[in-house]
Amino acid sequence: MKGCELMLTALFIIMLIIVFGKILIFALKAAWGIGKIVLTVIFLPVILIIMAISGLLSVAFTLLVFVGIISLIAGLITG
Repeated sequence: MKGCELMLTALFIIMLIIVFGKILIFALKAAWGIGKIVLTVIFLPVILIIMAISGLLSVAFTLLVFVGIISLIAGLITG
């Protein structure tokens, strides 16, 4: 009976690691996606506005053009 309990415990631990491993991977992918959205929608415009107000308009415009070109290329690649 002891061997059967040990085998069931080992099977339980393996399945637990598999299930929570998949949940962890899903959580990391979701966090990465949310992080990209927050960076793009909130922080980039705020940074550009602060740069423009503080007199770094040429740097802000260059950054805006660079990000625009990258997003255009990414949009064309993904369809």
